[in-house]
Amino acid sequence: MKGLVSFSIFLSLLVFVIAGNRALAADPGIDVNDEKVKNGSENAGKEEAADSGGSMPISASNNTRLSLEMTGQKRDEGDEVEAEMEEQPQLQLPYRNRYHIDKTLRLNEKTPSDDYSGVLQRLRKIYHNAIRPLEQAYKYNELRQHEITAYPGRSMNSFQDGEIISKPMVLFLGPWSVGKSTMVNYLLGLDETIHQLYTGAEPTTSEFTVLMHGSKVRTVEGIVMAADSARSFSPLEKFGQNFLEKLVGIEFPHKLLERVTIVDTPGIIENRKQQERGYPFNDVCQWFIDRADLIFVVFDPTKLDVGLELEMLFRQLKGRESQIRIILNKADNVATQELMRVYGALFWSLAPLINVTEPPRVYVSSFWPYEYQPDTNQNLFLKEEVSLLEDLNQVIENRLENKIAFIRQHAIRVRIHALLVDRYLQTFKEKMTFFGDPELVFNEILDEPDKFYIFKSILAKTNVSKFDLPNPSVYKDFFGINSINTFKLLSAQCSYMGGCLLEKIERIITNELPALLGAISAGKNPSLSSCDITGCGETPKNRYRKP
Repeated sequence: MKGLVSFSIFLSLLVFVIAGNRALAADPGIDVNDEKVKNGSENAGKEEAADSGGSMPISASNNTRLSLEMTGQKRDEGDEVEAEMEEQPQLQLPYRNRYHIDKTLRLNEKTPSDDYSGVLQRLRKIYHNAIRPLEQAYKYNELRQHEITAYPGRSMNSFQDGEIISKPMVLFLGPWSVGKSTMVNYLLGLDETIHQLYTGAEPTTSEFTVLMHGSKVRTVEGIVMAADSARSFSPLEKFGQNFLEKLVGIEFPHKLLERVTIVDTPGIIENRKQQERGYPFNDVCQWFIDRADLIFVVFDPTKLDVGLELEMLFRQLKGRESQIRIILNKADNVATQELMRVYGALFWSLAPLINVTEPPRVYVSSFWPYEYQPDTNQNLFLKEEVSLLEDLNQVIENRLENKIAFIRQHAIRVRIHALLVDRYLQTFKEKMTFFGDPELVFNEILDEPDKFYIFKSILAKTNVSKFDLPNPSVYKDFFGINSINTFKLLSAQCSYMGGCLLEKIERIITNELPALLGAISAGKNPSLSSCDITGCGETPKNRYRKP
């Protein structure tokens, strides 16, 4: 009985559906193939079956077809959502305004830079006529430290003299992935350009990258930089070909690079042995440190530990505390209270490494092109950034004063070296007898220089400080490759026309360079013609020759 009732209900529903489809087919305004119409008719049939209290039998094939259609519909909807998500660009923080950078560093000024070619030319003449002869006579460059780039046989008509006319150098040091390369990109406005330095969370910079000014963007290989006499990087050849492969120069037509050279270094990785780099990393860093006008040591809140390689780096920075600036980068990634703890932890880690009365200046900010994170000390970070830019601009403005001071410091080192070699030679001649062994006598002097008052006698000279004296062990290596008999006494380094080498270098240390520095500080731009002292390089006239 129940089966007959169910069969009759099924027949009535079938007749109703067939009639409805015929009506829809007869109506020209309705599309029979419309999915909404199909779904509506099927839903209506299901609702009527439910209201009747019976069950509508559906075949297994229909069940499979419906399930496949529903699954396909869901899959299509999911694909559409995924496609919309892929088409929708990822959210990115807004860019920060660069007005304070352009204003502080005066990048928008159209006025040409001051022409200091006359001063630099005068510095070159001072070097070649008063310093370089003493360098060559006593082989100062054989010490392999603090040498000024110059080449034998180069005349004053040569194009450039390396470090004498080089621009101020800004050096970036620090652990890996603390934001050194990102900061360089930010200063030069290279973010989101094809020329930006590669950055990432992993150690990315494996080369020493030198960013210089050029008329167009181009890359210069390290072997080319070392061979080019127009640049100041020729001494880097002594660190070997493996290092030159890790040295790269990039030229940009940028306003800031007209006034400064930027050096980005590989990040310090404490778990990597120095030998694995393939070149003397610490020695290379020392070369750049000795020539840098400003040194940025960058940290971030997650990398405050000090390992062996970083400790060695701070040992190399001793005596250069005035050029060091410590940067606590990515400061907007931590809360204010946590930032205070990080700041204290940074000083705690660096305190044993920087033994000076006045600690270096620390800048706390986030140096990248995007806006600071919300709910952070944005005003403080901006002021810190402006202070750093002012510090950088001050170095650029004082580049001539720093250059003169550098030449004078170099002259003092050359003078001390000549006095020491002269003192070693005098002592050797005094202690050497007719039957004595020259090698044994000189080795005794080298092993016990204090016994023979080698260094103490130099301190009696004027303009010599005990803090400027080199380590006595340096001269063991120096005389190991240079025989003492190849040198002459300072008293024999005189000529009637050229004068004495020692007197000429003392004249520029005490008179000429301080006078030139005073003229620059007073706002004057001394020209080459103002050099009225023979030690400045002018050939003295022969007073006995008839006009």
